[in-house]
Formats: sequence, C-alpha cells, structure tokens
Amino acid sequence: MVKRLLAYWVILALAFALAAWVAPGMHIHGGPVAWLWLAAAFALLNLLLGTLLRLVTAPLMLLTLGLFGIVINAVLIRLVAAWTDRLELDGIGSAIWGAVLVTIFTWLLGRTPLGRPKRAHKKQH
Repeated sequence: MVKRLLAYWVILALAFALAAWVAPGMHIHGGPVAWLWLAAAFALLNLLLGTLLRLVTAPLMLLTLGLFGIVINAVLIRLVAAWTDRLELDGIGSAIWGAVLVTIFTWLLGRTPLGRPKRAHKKQH
C-alpha cells in the first residue's frame, strides 16, 4: 500500500511537471522537489475539499458525464497556486488547461510500470 501511495505521488508530480511544460500560462518554480510539493498539496486539497465538492456537485457531474470534474480540478489547482509560491497561473484558462493535462498525464502515467508496482504473490500449496 505504501508503494502504491508513493508511486501515485511520483506520478502526480510528473503529471504536474508535464502539464506546466505543455500548458500555456502554467509555471512551476523549482525542480523535482517543487513538483513533489505541488503533488502533495494538490492530493491533500483534493482529499479534503475535492471530495466534498464532488459530493455537492454530484448531479452536475452525472449530467456532464464527469466532465465537471475538470472544473473542480481547475479550482483545486487555483487554490494550490494561491497556497504556494511554487505554482504560478496566468488565469483561469491556465488552470483549466492544467487540470485537463494533469488528468490526462496522471491517467497515462498510471498505465506505465510506475503506476502498477509489483504485488507480492502468495504461495499456493
């Protein structure tokens, strides 16, 4: 379980780095340590506030087939940018592009060997 948590943390950090590289107006100040910090801040905020936002907006999420989740992620990214000086956004459009890209990159990286750590196999007698 710890391996999966660490793998997800690294995947999210890489997704933030790639999103900042691709998205216009999204800038990360610092290297890999900043990526890890942003991933931890986003994950914590997503756990605490994102869950509540998704619960409150469940009908809208259902109506848009989950696409409203991008708006929620954009709001969370804006909050992370306001919370830390490591992430700078030029506007709400940058946050939306960042949310789309972080979602895509997290999904793609989750399908790599990094996202699927080996599980211990039980011996069968």
